[in-house]
Amino acid sequence: MSEEFKIEIVNPEKSFLVKEDVSEVVVPAFEGEMGILKDHISIISFLKPGIIKILAKSGDENYYVEDGIVEFKNNNLSILTSTIFNVAVMDKSKQEDLLKQAEEEAKKPEINDQSKYLADQKVEVLKNLN
Repeated sequence: MSEEFKIEIVNPEKSFLVKEDVSEVVVPAFEGEMGILKDHISIISFLKPGIIKILAKSGDENYYVEDGIVEFKNNNLSILTSTIFNVAVMDKSKQEDLLKQAEEEAKKPEINDQSKYLADQKVEVLKNLN
């Protein structure tokens, strides 16, 4: 019996990624990193800035996301996000630009606690991509 499930990642421009041979996905949920395997209980959660790790027969992939919603039911994982980049082909200057923006955002004096937390998460993840 197959231990695989389907993932679909959608961003505002298009259906970003569809794979049907996924064995595990690790997502940066607000509750912490969450590993999803076939037959996982149905869930809906929000994403925080971090790396989505996809383990599949066709090859493992890592994607940087800043936000989004993740839903898993009936062995279909759907991720909706406004910002996503493939870590393997992410342009170094794009990474530096995102890091600079996040650092500037985190230093704003009028920033609320939730926005500060998210900006700090972005900074930490982007610094650790190297």
